[in-house]
Parts: sequence; structure tokens; C-alpha cells
Amino acid sequence: MLTEQIMDIAREAGQIMLEASKPKIMEKAGHANFCTETDEKIQAFLIEKLGRVLPEAEFLGEEDGQDVFKEKMGSGYLFVIDPIDGTSNFIYGYRPSVISIALLKEGRPYIGVVYNPFDDEMYHAMAGQGAYMNGNKIMSSDTPLSDSLAVFGTSPYYVELQERTFDIARKLLPQCVDLRRSGTAAWDLCCVASGKCGLYFEMRLQLWDYAAAALIATEAGCRVTDTDGNPLPYNAPSPAVCISRGVKEIPDCFRS
Repeated sequence: MLTEQIMDIAREAGQIMLEASKPKIMEKAGHANFCTETDEKIQAFLIEKLGRVLPEAEFLGEEDGQDVFKEKMGSGYLFVIDPIDGTSNFIYGYRPSVISIALLKEGRPYIGVVYNPFDDEMYHAMAGQGAYMNGNKIMSSDTPLSDSLAVFGTSPYYVELQERTFDIARKLLPQCVDLRRSGTAAWDLCCVASGKCGLYFEMRLQLWDYAAAALIATEAGCRVTDTDGNPLPYNAPSPAVCISRGVKEIPDCFRS
């Protein structure tokens, strides 16, 4: 089955991450925006292996010049890959870092796989067939926000979004148990999907940050939108809010 093949490839890629030591670090455009030789190695591995599984698919990836969405990618099959979501975590030995693989079909999410090799946690979903972690079906929490953790990302590459991000976080804090930040958007979305948290937000994500995990969260009963409540685009960057089943509405603090 296609999903199992993608998961097997993600596990193999996870071994590359686990075996890496002192990777060479390269900076990209934006504040604290890093890439390592391991990011590039894993992305090349994923493109090679996934290309054998589905030769007709296009690829969109964070590294090595694969990061531009082209019009033709809106039809047919498109793999959207983030070889290491949480590169800064990976560099500094702060966990987790994950591998994210989404397969879009005709411009819509079809399969999502997110793998945390450090804890051997494999999340996956296929559109309309539910979400799973290590083979066990998951659902988001039905607990209200007041009794839940909330998690957020700081969009660190976009300093112009810092004031708005932390204003929302300041207003959100009294409405939940506490706030958390992991450093990986895909992982945060999976935490809401699996019931660890009730809400996640970030003011700017790239498609490879959210494509796989947003499907997993949706299949786990979450509502995943932009900050105005609109559906996420699957051809461009976007802000994102993910709320669990117990959080009935996007909080007022997201309103401009």
C-alpha cells in the first residue's frame, strides 16, 4: 500500500538523522534560518526513494532549490517534503525534529506522514480514512481550551511578525493552562491531533511545514484554518490555527 511505502521511506530517512553527527551548517535568507548537510542528504534520499514509488509525481521541498511552487504542481501528484522540520532543534540537540512527507493529489492533501525518529513515533493519515500514531487511531481532545495546553510557533525567519505573534500569545495565555513551543510546526500539529494540546498557531508557515500534519490533524477531528478561519491554501505560505474538538471556536485574540 502506498501509505506504508511512504512510512517505510520516512523510517529509513529517520536513521540518517539519528546517525548524523556535527553536520555542516549553512545559513539561508531570514533570521536564524539554517540548513545542514543532513537536511540536504535526507531530501535527496526522499526524492530518490519516493520517486521510485510514484514516478509521475512532482516534488516540492524546503532545500536545494526545490522550494518554488509551480503552476503544474496543482494537478496530478505532488510530494511536499520537509527533510528536517526543526532544523535548529537538530543543530542544538533539542528535541524533537521530524521528517514530514505529504502527498497532494490534484492540489489537495491525500496522504500525510510525520515521523519523529528520536522517539520512534510515526503519525500518518489518508484523506477520509482517519489519523494514526504507530498504527493506533488517534482523535484530538474534546477538552475545552481552559483545561488544555496551547502550543505556538514564532515564525522566527519573519521578524516583522514577532509583535503580532507575542501579542496573541499574551492574550491566549490566560485562556489555557499554559503555552508551549517545540520548534517544529509539523510536530505541534500532531500534538493537537493526538490530544496532547488543544490549540496551535503560527503566523506564517510554508507548505512543507504544514501539508502533511494538517491532514493528520484534520483526520483526527481538528479544525485547521488560517487565522481568519479560512481553509489553508496548498500552493502558498499561510498563517495557521489548529483547534481540537473541544475548542469550538478560534479565540477572539486572533481577530485583527
